Amino acid sequence: MKIPLLDLKVQYLSIKNEVDSAIQGVLNNTSFIMGEEVNKFEESLKSYIRSEYAVSCASGSDALLLALMAIDVKEGDEVITTPYTFFATAGAISRLGAKPVFVDIDEDDCNIDVSKIEKAVTENTKAIIPVHLYGKCADMEKISEIASRYDLKVIEDACQSIGANFRFEDGTVKQAGTIGDIGCFSFFPSKNLGAYGDGGAVVTNNKDLAEKIKILRVHGSSPKYYHKYIGINSRLDAIQAAILNVKIKYLDEWTMRRIEKAKIYSNMIKEKVMENRISYYPFFEYGKQHIYHQFVIQIENRDEVIKRLNDNGIGTAVYYPVPLHIQECFKDLGYKKGDMSVSERKAETTLALPIYPELKKIFIEKIIDIIGCKS
Repeated sequence: MKIPLLDLKVQYLSIKNEVDSAIQGVLNNTSFIMGEEVNKFEESLKSYIRSEYAVSCASGSDALLLALMAIDVKEGDEVITTPYTFFATAGAISRLGAKPVFVDIDEDDCNIDVSKIEKAVTENTKAIIPVHLYGKCADMEKISEIASRYDLKVIEDACQSIGANFRFEDGTVKQAGTIGDIGCFSFFPSKNLGAYGDGGAVVTNNKDLAEKIKILRVHGSSPKYYHKYIGINSRLDAIQAAILNVKIKYLDEWTMRRIEKAKIYSNMIKEKVMENRISYYPFFEYGKQHIYHQFVIQIENRDEVIKRLNDNGIGTAVYYPVPLHIQECFKDLGYKKGDMSVSERKAETTLALPIYPELKKIFIEKIIDIIGCKS
């Protein structure tokens, strides 16, 4: 019995006729760049996210870059973010000549530790990029308060959290990506809403920012050949938009099934695994507070567990083995090992287990049995 970390084929087969028809439609009309399918997806996305504007682009990495360009981040500016995330978050900051300022993560949910953000603010700070890691929102209430106090922009890296929500103390519930000034999404194939290639989008409730991002994604030109800004070429392919137009209709159903799988994992860990074997695993009772892009546990004997799982045909992954503050490309920032102790500990001990809507309960039982065995 082989259990992959993610099975994209089984999902494709469940919607094959719709997807194939959508792709054929694009081939028939030969409108491959922008066009009707892209416009339709942007309308569907903003309706799903409940934002005023949605602007598609070529990738989640470009979404982050476009968002920073839209708020005029430049050389000498500082942007606060987390070291425990995919490289694109900090990479976009550096590409504009700005300085990533890293703040360690919270022990409980691996998101940025809001109690440490304020100490990182300087006169050069331009923005905060919280990352909603693994499908759960960072503490956007406190982040928003800090941003307001220091007049900072907030760009949400929601690339792993489409459909997740955040509940404020007054009971207000908002979707990931709609709380800050700009939200960034990725449609990389492995994402909960994944295309069959790269894709991304930026959402905002600010008309001026939306219009600027639309211009920036087409080399900064408006109209064509008349360049208002120095932009980039970052457009969502029509074929990818057509695929996403099919898949977004199923996203809520798939999300709830992911949450069900996470609950099964949680219950089995409590029942079958020795307490000292797993020190962290995510499950949150409230609604779509966590949409489980990944199900990540913390386990001290990680290498042994990975080998045992792999020997039994079970896929795993480590997100992320080297925190950004000690990556070679950021050595000039002056960070050293020990500066972000929680991020470093998570990098050494966390492990992602298979999770996808079609994952069978018997598969989860096998995974937990193998983790829980003594040798």
